[in-house]
Amino acid sequence: MASLEELLALPLGKLKEHFADGLARVPKGLLQALDGDSRRGAQSLAKQLRARLRRSRAEALRLRKLLQFETELWEQGFERIAGVDEAGMAPLAGPVVAGAVILPKNYRLRGLNDSKKILDAARREEMAAQIKHDAVCWAVGRASVEEIDEINIYHAGLLAMRRAVEGLASQPDFVLVDARRIPQCPAPQRGIIRGDLLSASIAAASIIAKTTRDAHMAEMDELYPGYNFASHKGYGTPAHYRALQERGVLPIHRRSFAPVRQLLGIDPVQAELFEEE
Repeated sequence: MASLEELLALPLGKLKEHFADGLARVPKGLLQALDGDSRRGAQSLAKQLRARLRRSRAEALRLRKLLQFETELWEQGFERIAGVDEAGMAPLAGPVVAGAVILPKNYRLRGLNDSKKILDAARREEMAAQIKHDAVCWAVGRASVEEIDEINIYHAGLLAMRRAVEGLASQPDFVLVDARRIPQCPAPQRGIIRGDLLSASIAAASIIAKTTRDAHMAEMDELYPGYNFASHKGYGTPAHYRALQERGVLPIHRRSFAPVRQLLGIDPVQAELFEEE
């Protein structure tokens, strides 16, 4: 790290690029030095750095709150806490995929959130790669289209989550789940409503589940060209409905879902998609 004197000798544009636009730590004394600089650019940079520091403090507070459930469990003596979430309950095509993740204690990753809140697909992929690198262990579980049609989407989602937990290299001693409870899970568990927004472990699992399923649907796009699966991921978008009407139903379409059954002329069997046991 350059000294404060060396930094102040740099052009203001370089300082802005390094500290205001980047993620480098703002060294002690830099803000005060900029405050004492009469140049308009220096005053503007000081204002930008203060705004960045406010955002950093707010993100640090958010990430600390995101560990509230994990912190309570760590304090009770639980060590390996798994977060579990699924992706792909609503689409008309493709499997439902679940992720399970055990994060290191007090893990913080800037931007960690429910995968649905991370709109940039490239950023989701970056975060998934980082989580996989940092995690104590992680795994994915799937329930196939055939299983969805046989046992219904609600129970298929639970099956995918159970498989994800069973796939972990280190079995958890507590499981946090987004809004549900996993049948036949040997570890104690807690379902948290909107857990992907409230628990770091569940949020990490949601990112792994979504990126895994998105990658699978991109493969289906190559296998079945013309349906645009890489774009809509199997959800019931207008473009997907048009492709169904024009090209017909594929083996990866869920025949227990009403729009697909209607095209096939079959009476619906899943009147309540998310019916609980």
